[in-house]
Amino acid sequence: MPLTLQEAQTVIAGAHERAGEIAALVTVAVVDEGGHLQALGRMSGAPPLSARIAETKAASVALFRRDGAVLRAMRETSPDFFAQLQPALRQPILVGAGAMLIRRGEDIVGALAVSGGTAPGQDDECAKAALTALAP
Repeated sequence: MPLTLQEAQTVIAGAHERAGEIAALVTVAVVDEGGHLQALGRMSGAPPLSARIAETKAASVALFRRDGAVLRAMRETSPDFFAQLQPALRQPILVGAGAMLIRRGEDIVGALAVSGGTAPGQDDECAKAALTALAP
């Protein structure tokens, strides 16, 4: 069963709630399992560029089927692969903090990414809160 719009909005609300608690202004993007944007929520005052960054990070995670931390490690150990891959794709690849897969059981139903945090770990913290908000 695919991720619903209501679930995508729950993900965004969970991340925004945590962002408010830690005084961060973020944008959250939720994509489906194919990396297509399903929902985007930009907090008032979040950097304008954070919307594009969040969407690109979320799509990258969905297409690779790996969380952002794993993708970052892959890029560090295989920079030549990523350098060759980028020109071949129509979708830019952006590896960064705050990008995670959304699973339903063992199935990947989408991905989310948070962008805009200014202190280390803020994007990751908000992304984790977003997944927690979605948990049954």
